[in-house]
Amino acid sequence: MTKKWARAALSHPAFCGVSRAHLGDLIEELADPWLARCESALRERRGAVRRRAAGAGPKYGPVFADRVLVTLAHLRTGLPHAALAELYGTARSTVSRAIGEIRPLLAARGFAVPDRPGVRLRTLADVFAYAGAEGIRLRIDGAETHVRRPKANHPGRRAFVSGKKRQNTIKTTTVSDGQGRLLWSGADRPGRMHDQTAMRTEGIAEQFRLRPEVGAEVDEGYRGLANEFPDQVSAPPKKPEDDAPLGDQYAWREMRRRQSSDRICVEHAHAELRQWRPLQRYTGRREHYAETHCAIASLISDRSARRSTRRKPSTELVLARQTAY
Repeated sequence: MTKKWARAALSHPAFCGVSRAHLGDLIEELADPWLARCESALRERRGAVRRRAAGAGPKYGPVFADRVLVTLAHLRTGLPHAALAELYGTARSTVSRAIGEIRPLLAARGFAVPDRPGVRLRTLADVFAYAGAEGIRLRIDGAETHVRRPKANHPGRRAFVSGKKRQNTIKTTTVSDGQGRLLWSGADRPGRMHDQTAMRTEGIAEQFRLRPEVGAEVDEGYRGLANEFPDQVSAPPKKPEDDAPLGDQYAWREMRRRQSSDRICVEHAHAELRQWRPLQRYTGRREHYAETHCAIASLISDRSARRSTRRKPSTELVLARQTAY
């Protein structure tokens, strides 16, 4: 098995998760930050400026394009480092080193903005500023990913046990627009922490306070946020009592159906994240989960930002021509 064959196989979208055109753009985008990161590490190791010409010294394979490929294949399919090393005919430590170099660069890219090439959203403040400027109503929801159980007698072992899943999970918060295009995903916390607590600790509630023109659709887990900002945040209506009139129960079902229809797009954004193997069930070290999640989310935002913006059709009936009888 040659490196040329491995490169051709891993560049297929089924392995790397992106199109070949997108892959070429990624390699071009990450080349300079990767080179600067390597030079910074070498300078810190030497403790002085470079004394030899650029390119001198030992050569570490694989080349940069192959490093990006093995990282994308690992993020997309969850292939072990040893299996990727066998494809390239190299050592497992070499693949681990390549993934450790490229994954932080992918995580630091931020999230693409629809219809705004070259603009990236990296913080919650950027997302709310973009939503306020474009008049976008956000969709916010939380998701859980199954992770490995901490060792016995490990401090904070019970912190990852989710009360909903009854498993060891890590929760994240996802923000999308009305078309399900991913705008931001992060706020990682242990599975035991409630969604409402994450909203407070990550500063999402503070962003609503600073930008009163931004609205959002949320689910039942963010009831407290909707109570605090009733003019901005919309949550599902409360269920009426069992002895309530039949008309009230029908009205509640219709209101809940409409609210669910408005926020279903963020569930579609979650579905795109779940297509990548590490976010279905993460088997790596938990301290690397946040970086892995951000790297995958940045790639998904690139694809979703390319979708054309749908225009809502008019609800007015216009008579095209008079029919003569």
